[in-house]
Amino acid sequence: MDSTVKRVAVVATGVIGASWAAYFLARGLDVAATDPSPGAEERLREAVAAHWPTLERQGLAPGASLARLAFHARLEDAVANADFVQESGPERADFKAELFSQIDAAAPAHAILASSSSGLSVTAMQALCATPGRVVLGHPFNPPHMIPLVEVGGGEQTAPEAIARAMAFYTAIGKRPIQVRREIKGHIANRLQAALWREAFHLVNEGVATVADIDTAIAQGPGLRWALMGPFMNLHLSGGAGGVAHVLAHLGGPIESWWQDLGAPAMTDALKQQVAQGVAEELGQRTTEDLARTRDALLLDLLRAKQASGHLD
Repeated sequence: MDSTVKRVAVVATGVIGASWAAYFLARGLDVAATDPSPGAEERLREAVAAHWPTLERQGLAPGASLARLAFHARLEDAVANADFVQESGPERADFKAELFSQIDAAAPAHAILASSSSGLSVTAMQALCATPGRVVLGHPFNPPHMIPLVEVGGGEQTAPEAIARAMAFYTAIGKRPIQVRREIKGHIANRLQAALWREAFHLVNEGVATVADIDTAIAQGPGLRWALMGPFMNLHLSGGAGGVAHVLAHLGGPIESWWQDLGAPAMTDALKQQVAQGVAEELGQRTTEDLARTRDALLLDLLRAKQASGHLD
């Protein structure tokens, strides 16, 4: 554990914030949470309790305890003693700028202030802060208490030291942080997802495939490989002894021609309805909750297997 961070404040405790809170607790940290929504504390404690069995199977750090969670009605009280602040509020630049101004005014001078934002600019979020140099991106992937990835980056006024400290903290608690080296809408992983979604929606819209066909194509095809290693390493393995250089020499042209033929669908009401209906048909009698439980159980097994391999972690 990074000895410089002992107390974490979680600001906003919806799906992402509650998952973060559970994970921080599982790593043996004290967590002070706050959320202005009515009933927020009860929902948070229920969510953390629901995540706890999964975290126990992953392995708890020494001192990990649900008793180390405190809820505060006032944001100022939640961040007053924090070494690290994880914000997971609504995805609106104006809202976050004002929220970070309040956090910055109340948090100790040494605390790093991180946002879980899925795609907003850190420059915009830190604009109203008196000490903007400590504001960073700390974007997790859902669910944060299970998925290792965290995207870390800064804005125009972020100090390099703040990024380094955030990277070190996330690494110390078992995450796999990567640095977003230049601000860009959607960061890295969400842009990669968006590229796939764009073509998936296009293929459905053009009548090439159904929603279920698309899901099968990924889940029973390249998605199995992507769960083990990234696109460049997978491309390298497909080249045999010649590796990625061989692949690009022989398939570079065709790949480029596929890029040029990719679709750019409009998110029309008709397309939204078509996809929603397709998802409902694919779900059938299964509930969303059942699907999530199955996903999480398999995900835990996969993470364990990757770690045990010593090569794919």
